[in-house]
Amino acid sequence: MTDIRFGTDGWRALIADEFTFENVARCAEGLCAHLKDVGVADQGLVVGYDTRFLSPEFAQTVADVCSAQDIKVYLADKSAPTPVLSYNVLHHQAGGAAIITASHNPSQWNGFKFKPDYAGSATQEITDRLEQSIAQVPAKPARSVAEGRNSSLITTIDPSPPYLERIAALVDLDAIKAAGLNVYVDSMYGAGGGYLPTLLSGGKTTVTELHGYRNPAFPGMEQPEPIAHNLTEISSLIAKNGASVGIALDGDADRVGVIDENGQFVTTLDTFSILAQYLLEQKQQRGALVKGVTSSIALNKLGEAYGVDVHELRVGFKNIGPKFTEVDALVGGEESGGFAFRGHIPERDGILSGLYFLEYMATTGESPTQLLQRLIDKVGPHSYHRRDIGFQASDRQRILDQLESGDLTEIAGVPILDTDSIDGKRFHVDDGWLAVRFSGTEPLLRIYAEAATQEMVNRLLDGAMKYLGV
Repeated sequence: MTDIRFGTDGWRALIADEFTFENVARCAEGLCAHLKDVGVADQGLVVGYDTRFLSPEFAQTVADVCSAQDIKVYLADKSAPTPVLSYNVLHHQAGGAAIITASHNPSQWNGFKFKPDYAGSATQEITDRLEQSIAQVPAKPARSVAEGRNSSLITTIDPSPPYLERIAALVDLDAIKAAGLNVYVDSMYGAGGGYLPTLLSGGKTTVTELHGYRNPAFPGMEQPEPIAHNLTEISSLIAKNGASVGIALDGDADRVGVIDENGQFVTTLDTFSILAQYLLEQKQQRGALVKGVTSSIALNKLGEAYGVDVHELRVGFKNIGPKFTEVDALVGGEESGGFAFRGHIPERDGILSGLYFLEYMATTGESPTQLLQRLIDKVGPHSYHRRDIGFQASDRQRILDQLESGDLTEIAGVPILDTDSIDGKRFHVDDGWLAVRFSGTEPLLRIYAEAATQEMVNRLLDGAMKYLGV
């Protein structure tokens, strides 16, 4: 029987290997038990899905299982972004949402996310309890899912309208429409297809969308993750056609990637920092910044400059979200390109992130490179890169032992000033850092570095790989 474990955001597995209809049914049944245990089962459950292979059918299985457990289901009538479905938890005052999505993982994967009644990522405590509930479910249920289905408890919903209404209240869409921007959007064949063109139609600004339809194979990209090597097509078109900016969304649209007017990818660290500066400087808002440990130290410098607290957390919104809510943060986010904003849901929203970036451009009349220069003028230059390295399971403990040996005083000749173990191991150097951690969703070792120059970043990354023997 598959041991189902929730990583940084949900349970993910290979389709037809561990991600099967039986295991999805087990997840759903365990979730029903959890909802009853915490007393929110009578509020119902939002059920949605992304554009991956069999996602609609897996979602229907969840709906059938929950209805058989006498739980009302609000079943999305089409694929929808995770932030859209999360917002629907609040709109319907539901007990939570079950979302069939593997977010940015490669096409062979699918996943099961649970968003509790506060519409954010489930905390570690909640996922621990959920795992225990799922473990109690037998591999083979006594009756089939189809036999147990109670159609009267399943209501089909269009999740888009309430979300679009909320976004219109947060962002000055009229200012963006009137700005005459030439925006390219890459929806990466994911659930975010159509949202930005819909929100920005009817003005001088034009929106050209790439890959805005479903293709579960995600052709032309390693995975639907909005990072530079997956965005060569949109980058080339922007440079060729003189577009103003590119906005890319991952498979379930909770992450954003930005391409500047020259077709160059804006790092996710810079994007996070630019958005934070926009809220603090242009919109004159104040509130704490909550960041994953692999986000930019530019955020710490912005915190000092504008007199707001900065909280550093483990990677994953199951860690960032609770602190975001606790301190009523202005913005929270992580290196992966997922950002949450005050007044919305305590959860990443790639669509809203992209719109705030466009609003910044529209209200200042500046290009992405000019907005980045604003940031550099305020906090100094920063370069960043991440390397993802596959590893043998048998090497994991050796790598951990090497990181914890405590005998490292320099990396590639760069003195180490301090270390911390908030998430993996982070080494602080002069005006920069190096971090090493294992992915919570994929079999990858991630090595990150930030420094004043790209040369120093590469030097730190090379030194870390040599030290770890990877």
